[in-house]
Amino acid sequence: MWETFSNLAFGLSVALTLKNVFFCFVGCLVGTLVGVLPGIGPVATIAILLPVTLSLDPTGALIMLAGIYYGAQYGGSTTAILVNIPGEATAVVTALDGHQMARKGQAGLALGLAAIGSFFAGTVTTIMIAAVAGPMTSLGLLFGPAEYFSLMIMGLIFAVVLAHGSLNKAVAMILVGVLLSAVGADMETGRERMTFGLEMLQDGIEFVVIAMGIFGFGEIFRNLADPEPRNIMRNAIGRLWPTFRELRENFGAMVRGTAIGSVLGVLPGNGAILGPFASYAVEKRISDRPQDFGKGVSQAVAGPESANNAGAQSSFIPLLTLGLPPNAVMALMVGAMMIQGIVPGPQVIERSPDLFWGLVASMWIGNLMLVIINLPLIGLWVKLLKVPYRLLFPAIVAFCCIGLFSISSEPGHVMMAAVFGLFGYVLYKLQFEPAPLALGFVLGRLLEEKLRQALIISDGSPLTFVTSPLSLGLLLVAAAALAVAVLPSIRKSRDEVFKDA
Repeated sequence: MWETFSNLAFGLSVALTLKNVFFCFVGCLVGTLVGVLPGIGPVATIAILLPVTLSLDPTGALIMLAGIYYGAQYGGSTTAILVNIPGEATAVVTALDGHQMARKGQAGLALGLAAIGSFFAGTVTTIMIAAVAGPMTSLGLLFGPAEYFSLMIMGLIFAVVLAHGSLNKAVAMILVGVLLSAVGADMETGRERMTFGLEMLQDGIEFVVIAMGIFGFGEIFRNLADPEPRNIMRNAIGRLWPTFRELRENFGAMVRGTAIGSVLGVLPGNGAILGPFASYAVEKRISDRPQDFGKGVSQAVAGPESANNAGAQSSFIPLLTLGLPPNAVMALMVGAMMIQGIVPGPQVIERSPDLFWGLVASMWIGNLMLVIINLPLIGLWVKLLKVPYRLLFPAIVAFCCIGLFSISSEPGHVMMAAVFGLFGYVLYKLQFEPAPLALGFVLGRLLEEKLRQALIISDGSPLTFVTSPLSLGLLLVAAAALAVAVLPSIRKSRDEVFKDA
């Protein structure tokens, strides 16, 4: 316990430098902004900002990107409550009762409970990350190439199992991602693979090109093709701070939401997104008046919002300790670390302790900033909701193109991103979720590298993956998860998780 707080104190000394406080503030502000504005999520924003991080130091860059991620969770609740449009997928549940509270003149109370619940969850999860970081990193150091290969296979299987929608489509997206990661020169022989004679593909496809294309340009195409109507509340927002009695009534929901979100956020795939849905289902099940859910129950806002923020932060655990990104945002964080020359994994805590603990401690500072940014400035965020999307997208497109060109001065990268943008729009129309593709792409290269290393060490024997107890255990867990997911009754329950909420 003492070591945990000692590490957090060291992290605070790093995070509280003027430069890192500034990056944390910028991340939280931008995150709130993209969370408030429907159609510009944290995935697209982080993808767009990846080139900018090239000119920043690694700690400041990661603190800013992390702030965008959990800041968007805060901002998403504002649009969910006031406009009935969840700015983020994780705020879908908040819109159900939050908007009904707003229609009854309790918009301020709903926003206040969402902010307090998110801050409470963020504080608890920050301590949890610090507590488990050491043991998880020690476990990660025991992993050899065979164990890492099996761990990544398990991660990809969980990404399929927990993905929203069709299992077959999730598998297809992961395979496409893995195939795209294999484009370019072979890492051992240098021979070209799947380049089709195109010079721009000889060095492979940059992750930032795929991320900015599918999540940046693709999001713009989607919003232009299917604009969402915004019916902004005209009623008074009302008081923001709950009374002591209201806080006491909702405290249990915040604790349960934090616990659920923290556990589910660690899971690869849609773990962080499942948290608010599971929290809503639990609150409805244990409530004395479940028939009122959907009509403006405060626990249905406090619980899911706590789960939402807890899941966003706990998803950093597998990334920081094992180098395994559990969702698309964390895959982008891997891209940001690689751009800075940092190899994600258990070595980060030993080689870059200031980065590791500074990033963890900055989450608590960021959560405190978000309460300050969100509640007093709520009037400003409401005004921003009135900005038409047609005025935003030209600036976003220009920023994307300048960012892509600045990476390597290659016009081909801009063209490739545009093609991936169209591809992302086609995926949206065909109801394919692009997040597994990003995971497949990031893990594809690591998967190939670890596979080769494991086979070289074992003189080409594939039995190395089953003779190691740890590797065998991970493969068995993956096989069991896949087998359970394809059972008809489980598949039906999986689809109903989202509908039930």
